Amino acid sequence: MEAAFPRRLHPYWPRLQEKTRSWLLEKRLMPAEKVTEYADGLCYTDLMAGYYLGAPDEVLQAIADYSAWFFVWDDRHDRDIVHGRTAAWRRLRFRLHRALDAPTDHLHHEDPLVAGLADSVGRLFAFLPDTWNARFTRHFHDVIEAYDREFRNRVAGRVPTVAEYLALRRLTFAHWIWTDLLELGAGRELPDRVRKNPAYRRAALLSQEFAAWYNDLCSLPKEIAGDEVHNLGISLVTHEGMTLEEAVDELRRRVEECITEFLVVEQDALRLAERLDDGTVRGKDMGEAVRICLGNMRNWFSSVYWFHHESGRYRVDSWDDRSTPPYVNNEAAGEK
Repeated sequence: MEAAFPRRLHPYWPRLQEKTRSWLLEKRLMPAEKVTEYADGLCYTDLMAGYYLGAPDEVLQAIADYSAWFFVWDDRHDRDIVHGRTAAWRRLRFRLHRALDAPTDHLHHEDPLVAGLADSVGRLFAFLPDTWNARFTRHFHDVIEAYDREFRNRVAGRVPTVAEYLALRRLTFAHWIWTDLLELGAGRELPDRVRKNPAYRRAALLSQEFAAWYNDLCSLPKEIAGDEVHNLGISLVTHEGMTLEEAVDELRRRVEECITEFLVVEQDALRLAERLDDGTVRGKDMGEAVRICLGNMRNWFSSVYWFHHESGRYRVDSWDDRSTPPYVNNEAAGEK
């Protein structure tokens, strides 16, 4: 893994880390003491700086702030489940949908999470045409609804079947959001004929599936400690009759298959870029944009790998309470 996918970081990374830390404070997304103690060690900016290489600094900053927001949202979702805050979650869900549709109307919302989404997506929407913005918006509406399905499963203690989980995970991990953002890094919206090309789409999916299964593998101890029901390993144990050891082996097998298949399909996608580069200015730009996106799909493997080994998000054995991450705020907005 480390040899096939060498680690790289965007040169803006040190400044990125500093500015995202300031943004979390400014938007009140994490308490000041938690930002000071945990923000850098969580490595959220490292993850994005290892992914969207070649992106202009201001683009990478917008993506990194959005990514940090996403992690905070994921933690709020988790805490709302753990503390049985069904009404608070429902209220947040609808507010996020509205903020996504009209970011400028929600920049000063009373809930920092709603205002933070409005600020971050409003900045993302400044770089590419409205058609890209509409696609991103549509994809993120789907993610919000997938989080609601996870909420209901977890409150009911219902472990989804493997097939259900595989479909839902592509949404809760936001596969198509992170893939959409590749185009911001390349500075060009890709047309449907390119994005839906089987080689390009398969390469994108494999990079995201690797991340999802590697995340499930690394977060399994944390999620077992927290009585989670949403993890492929847990679905395999519950519905396929596997032992925990067998489920871990299956997760590893899936991770390895993603790597092996990506290395093959990557070549097919590079040939697509060559065909697009037909000697015209437009063709040259399109071929280069595809190569940038493919290069960053490749970077996602190493960035995800190192993130899971370095981020404090997965060091469950070092927590005072294995079921309660020390970096989270256990309060919902406006209530205990």
